Order: sequence, then structure tokens, then C-alpha cells
Amino acid sequence: MKVFTIILSVIALALIIFNATKLNFDALFDGESQTALITIVAALCAIILLQILRISKKIEKLSKRR
Repeated sequence: MKVFTIILSVIALALIIFNATKLNFDALFDGESQTALITIVAALCAIILLQILRISKKIEKLSKRR
């Protein structure tokens, strides 16, 4: 599970970097720039959710030990 979350986090980070190159700072909310902005926000949400999953699995593992 840990490898799976790391791979998905790297893919989400790659999406953020790729879409950051598509941003037009003169017109952030128009056309392709708007799509890139939405995708960046979605990738950030995915990273946050994956980190929550990783932490919850770690807590579950610790609670099973005790």
C-alpha cells in the first residue's frame, strides 16, 4: 500500500508541474489556463487524501500492535 500511495503521489506531482507550465498568468481564469488551474487543485487534493490514507494505515498498524 505504501508503494501504491507513493506512486500516485509522484503522478499527481507530475501533473501539477505539467499544468503549471500551461498557466497564463495574464488570464488565469480563461481557456486552457482555467483547466490547468482546476487540474492543479485536483492533484493537490489527491496528494492530501493519499497522505491521510498513509497516516491512517500507520495508525491502524500501531493500534494492532498494542
